[in-house]
Amino acid sequence: MAVCQRSDVLVFESNEKQVPGRGNNGINFFQAHSIFSRHMEFMNHLFTYGSLMCADIMQRVAGCRAQSTEAVLRDFFRSGIHREDYPGIVPRPGASVTGVLYLDLPAEAVRRLDVFEGELYERRQVEVFSPDYGVCSAMAYVVKDCYRDRLNNKEWSYAQFLATGKANFEKAYLGFDRI
Repeated sequence: MAVCQRSDVLVFESNEKQVPGRGNNGINFFQAHSIFSRHMEFMNHLFTYGSLMCADIMQRVAGCRAQSTEAVLRDFFRSGIHREDYPGIVPRPGASVTGVLYLDLPAEAVRRLDVFEGELYERRQVEVFSPDYGVCSAMAYVVKDCYRDRLNNKEWSYAQFLATGKANFEKAYLGFDRI
């Protein structure tokens, strides 16, 4: 295995002429994985699980396009919020949340996201699993303990959001692209 640095992500490439377990540059799989993990750990990656899973909403809120991939957050539960079309997540052992991982967000995008998410959420470091990148560190907006009473404790549905909630959400939050 060799590790190649692109401007947006580290990529593993195989080389048929390699000595088993070693790349042409002398980096073995475990070293490459360690380099990759460190690279992923220090980036502004964001795990999203609600309205921001929609690339168009994310782009307007963050003020930029970002590369994305599917990801899963383990030991968290995604709940609807009373009288809202968007969800929140809270820690819950054994539960998991499927969402979208946005990679390498610039600091200005994170600032805009903090404003958009508001008082209800706190940005936390979490570990997510992506089929494309494995386990990596990311930020996620988690409902603050003092606001858990706003959760309806029913599983929030992304399909339902796309069918009816997204239009309502966009009407209610029309100004989010001007953050």
